[in-house]
Amino acid sequence: MTLRRIPWEHWFGGAGLALLLIGSYIGLFVAPPERYMGEVQRIMYVHLPCAWVSMVCFTAAFASAIGSLWTGGKKWDGALVGAIEAGVVLNVLLLIQGIVWGRATWWEGTDKWWTWDVRLTTSLLMCLLFAGVLALRAFVEDRERKASWSAVATIVAYVDVPLVYFCVRWMRSLHQPQSSPETVSSLMVTPLRINSFAVLFIAIWFIARRARIELMRRQMDEVPLPRRLTPQESAGG
Repeated sequence: MTLRRIPWEHWFGGAGLALLLIGSYIGLFVAPPERYMGEVQRIMYVHLPCAWVSMVCFTAAFASAIGSLWTGGKKWDGALVGAIEAGVVLNVLLLIQGIVWGRATWWEGTDKWWTWDVRLTTSLLMCLLFAGVLALRAFVEDRERKASWSAVATIVAYVDVPLVYFCVRWMRSLHQPQSSPETVSSLMVTPLRINSFAVLFIAIWFIARRARIELMRRQMDEVPLPRRLTPQESAGG
């Protein structure tokens, strides 16, 4: 395979993997530990990128759903599937990382692993809603109906995404409101930014590859089956 024939998304995947290794190294071995949380704070360098990029993926799915309904294009439906699957994977990682981080900070010394905090609850709901869209697709066989129903369900599920982002501003939560680079040490901002771009590039790679697979499946389904011969034709042949 020559450089010209390498699909464009592979460049994003390779860059994302390289950035993830660099950012994780800086976050683990160069950045200082947080004053109050200590070493456990380093989970932030994967936790926040997963949170941010999962919402980016769901936003891309929302845009793809509108494009699918508006144009009926097959590429929009493929992008929708890839974006939702990438978002759900990152959402699951986000929840697992959050549980581990919360266990070590909020509930240290107890047997508690979960609380129905507004940010945790809306994040869990976000995961379940978009996983429900994938489940809906699995039960619908007709391709056109699958695409339209998935698009409508995605738009409905997306209502929860702004709630996840803004809930810490609107309601009381264990989570603090979003920080800015001015309020965080530059030594911590650097690996966080690197890993954020790393996860984003890997998500782009995954979405593009998944969209290609979905498009190929649709094209294969549209290939007409060969006509069955009648008994007379079979005998005559």
